[in-house]
Amino acid sequence: MSKYWLMKSEPGAYSIDDLEKDGQTFWDGVRNYQARNFMRDEMKVGDSVLFYHSNTAPPGVIGLAKVVREGYPDHTACDPNDIHYDPKASPTNPRWYMVDIEFEEKFSQIFELSQLREVKELQKMVLLNRSRLSVQPVSPAEFKKIVRLARTTKK
Repeated sequence: MSKYWLMKSEPGAYSIDDLEKDGQTFWDGVRNYQARNFMRDEMKVGDSVLFYHSNTAPPGVIGLAKVVREGYPDHTACDPNDIHYDPKASPTNPRWYMVDIEFEEKFSQIFELSQLREVKELQKMVLLNRSRLSVQPVSPAEFKKIVRLARTTKK
């Protein structure tokens, strides 16, 4: 059974436009153990992803992606020239994992965090209660509600 996720990226680092242009990418640089565990242990090919622009004004859901490769060691952790380098990681003992995602859709406008907070059915959403987590599960009902609202809501 497919699962649903929300993945955050700062648009200055990697945006929905970058994903659309690239078609697919590896999701590297996650350095939170809970988010790592989601990618390593739970994300599966075919899972759906809400692409979320964070650390921008306004933050919010901007599009959709799909997982196309399950968790594997994040090679950037072993590269001393990479911004995501971790001296405690090694190829034989990886600490960090990543998945590959593929572009599916860009919404015509961002569905803002402030708009998400106004939706009664989303009040238990991880994003609204543990907002710092960069990779997080989303319930099927939350995913469907957000997609429907993001495709139809006008500012």
